Parts: sequence; structure tokens; C-alpha cells
Amino acid sequence: MFSGLVSGTGKIGKMKKGQETIELMVEPIDSHFLDKVQIGDSIAIDGTCLTVEKFNDHQFTVTLMPQTFEKTTFKDRRIGSLVNLERSLQVGSRLEGHIVTGHVDEVTQVVDRQQNENAIELFFNLPKRLMGQIVSQGSVAINGVSLTVMVAANDRFSVGLIPHTQAITNLDELQVGSRVNLETDILGKYVAANLKVGSK
Repeated sequence: MFSGLVSGTGKIGKMKKGQETIELMVEPIDSHFLDKVQIGDSIAIDGTCLTVEKFNDHQFTVTLMPQTFEKTTFKDRRIGSLVNLERSLQVGSRLEGHIVTGHVDEVTQVVDRQQNENAIELFFNLPKRLMGQIVSQGSVAINGVSLTVMVAANDRFSVGLIPHTQAITNLDELQVGSRVNLETDILGKYVAANLKVGSK
């Protein structure tokens, strides 16, 4: 379980594709990110929950199943690509952001980018099957980053990036056409599911 408050970024140092799995090695920009890490810990990489299998002072390794690789933006990544990183929540910690599971719902695309003084507003395609789960002023995770939905209407939604978010995540790199991992709010999922059941 995560909060969507990304604690740093890292670069993909190695991507080894086997017949049944894909091994991914990531080098955090901040070396302290790996302080107290343990084998078996969960780390969200661009919003995808993965398990630490090996690590040293400078890097850690995870394994992706082919389904995860195909369902996320990892298939777009290359050696040197910048990714967002978040350690899992600790019991007793303050819960800021919102509840993020690390299970990507959809890969969607940036359709517009606007500069509003020192903030950036990004507009994304809103997949039809997720329309009931994304609402204005609600929460959404883009590449694992917890963001507030500014406007959700028709087939698109927008979020704003304040300077702090631009500085510590990879979202400021996004341009029109960029693909991102999208996870809707878990509460929205349950509401949408209950409404669907209630309508039958």
C-alpha cells in the first residue's frame, strides 16, 4: 500500500528480458532511498508495486511478469529512463496523498499541456471504462504520483503540477503524446462497483 507521495526518482540501469520474466534494475538518484531496505520489500516504480529481490548501496532489482510489463509503461522504458519511486507505507505514519495500491488500471496519454504561471496543467485521455471512477476534485495517481483532478469531463481529465511536484518526479518531462500509468482512487472503484450492482 502506498500514498502516492513519491519520495524520489531513479534511473533504469538494466532491463533483461527472459522468456517468462523481465528483470529490472533501478538506481535511485538519492542514495538514502535504499536505507533500511530489505529483500521482499514493496517499492512502487512509476506507480507499479514490485518486490525487491536484490539490492546494494546504489541499486535494487525487481522482476516483472509479462502481463505487468505489457499492461504498463515499462514496455516504453529504456536504459536511463527516469522513474518515480515510493517505499510502501508504514503503520503509524501520517496518511497524506491518498490510498494507492500500486495496481495500474490503464495506460493513458497526455493530450494537452498548458503552462499556468509556475504550475503545469496536464490533460489526459479518460478511458471509457474508468469514467465513473475519476471525478473533479477527486484523487488519481499518475505514474504513482497522487494528484487532485482539476476537471473531469467527457473523455478527458486534467491535473496540476506545482513546482515541488515538478522538481521531485518525472511528470515535468511529460509532453503531448507521452504515455503514463493511471490508477484511479480505490474508493471510487468501490462506489462505481456498488452503483453498478444497485442498478441491476
